[in-house]
Amino acid sequence: MRTAVIRRTLAVAGALALLGGCKAVAVDAGGTQSPGAAASYPVKPPDPAKPTPSASASASASTPASVPDDARPSGSSGASATPAPAARTLFAPGERGKEVRELQARLRQVAWLFDGPTGTYGASTTKAVSGFQGKRGLPRTGTTDTVTWQRLLKMTHEPTRDELYASGGQPAANPDPRCMTGRALCISKTSRTVSWMVDGKRLLTTDVRFGSQYTPTREGVFHVYWKSRHHVSTIYDSPMPYAMFFSGGQAVHYSSDFAARGYSGASHGCVNVRDEAKIATLFAQVRNGDKVVIYW
Repeated sequence: MRTAVIRRTLAVAGALALLGGCKAVAVDAGGTQSPGAAASYPVKPPDPAKPTPSASASASASTPASVPDDARPSGSSGASATPAPAARTLFAPGERGKEVRELQARLRQVAWLFDGPTGTYGASTTKAVSGFQGKRGLPRTGTTDTVTWQRLLKMTHEPTRDELYASGGQPAANPDPRCMTGRALCISKTSRTVSWMVDGKRLLTTDVRFGSQYTPTREGVFHVYWKSRHHVSTIYDSPMPYAMFFSGGQAVHYSSDFAARGYSGASHGCVNVRDEAKIATLFAQVRNGDKVVIYW
């Protein structure tokens, strides 16, 4: 009889242990816990609608409430983000230099500037920068700061030499060795300049324009064979003042079209000069027989 009672007691204890989720322990016949066994009690199942304290603490530690991930810099652990540095001025109205020329070339790429580049931060550049800033929600200061410059860099490519000097003004290229002796009109197709040189010394330099691919300006060493102050083309019926002919019908001369349109046009093979004062000086100094060197 006693044995049967003990068996029923053990069966009930095992069932309670399984239902309660706790560890079953062995008891002796008197109901005393076996030596070395840990005490264990049934645990109430957690309410799924209420997170356990440990879960809440873990969630709070990993993701601060009400802070979107994209608002927090990478590597932060919930601390307040370091404010972005204030924009710093790079170029301002009145400045000059090659950096300003690059700024102008990039503004031309995105159609905010149509003049130049000139290398001088004038009124048209200030207006173009202000328009660019306003279009992108930046303060319309007209001054190029670090934020404006970075936005412009992302929208443009590095300007080519032709883009940097779309309106001329390139430094003259190194003179061809054939220009270094005697009297020579040294004409570079690379820098689009003509330099008047005497015994290797450069006396005057100005912008020039050449023929198109269909009417190219010849390259090589020539000599001035005829000068015509008020020449008019018999082929195109167009004025060619201060003409200095060097190869057939090709001449160095003043071009009002070049002065008005710049490099958006081309000659029919002649070397056009747009600075009338400089071509007048050249015409007065150059003599028949002087060299004309045209090179890349």
